[in-house]
Amino acid sequence: MRDRTYRQPEPPQTIDLTPMLDVVFILLIFFIVTATFIREPGVDVQRTVAVTAEQQKPAILVAVTADNQIWIDGQRVMPENLRLHILRLRNDNPRGGLVIQADRQAEMATLSKVSDVARAAGIDAVAVSTGDR
Repeated sequence: MRDRTYRQPEPPQTIDLTPMLDVVFILLIFFIVTATFIREPGVDVQRTVAVTAEQQKPAILVAVTADNQIWIDGQRVMPENLRLHILRLRNDNPRGGLVIQADRQAEMATLSKVSDVARAAGIDAVAVSTGDR
């Protein structure tokens, strides 16, 4: 008699996706933690058009409205509290600059005050944002 051994059929091969999903979630967490978030000032202003304009990567955005109100992170800031707000944002990103988004009707004295307070807080890169041509 022949030796007949009964072979059981092999189960179908599957690919385990768990390690790949773990890697994807770790990469997602890494990108979320390391991303630099730009904080918007919270109001829309009608910016002036400039002939000499350069792209900047701001860390702090300050808006000055037509009636000379100062806005940071969607909140109106009183001029006497401006330094505290800028210092708080400066601590979040010490190497970043400051960009002033000023309305066309805003007074130059208000822009100058924001710029002076930013420089006194240790921010050397202060720029005024302009609109597109």
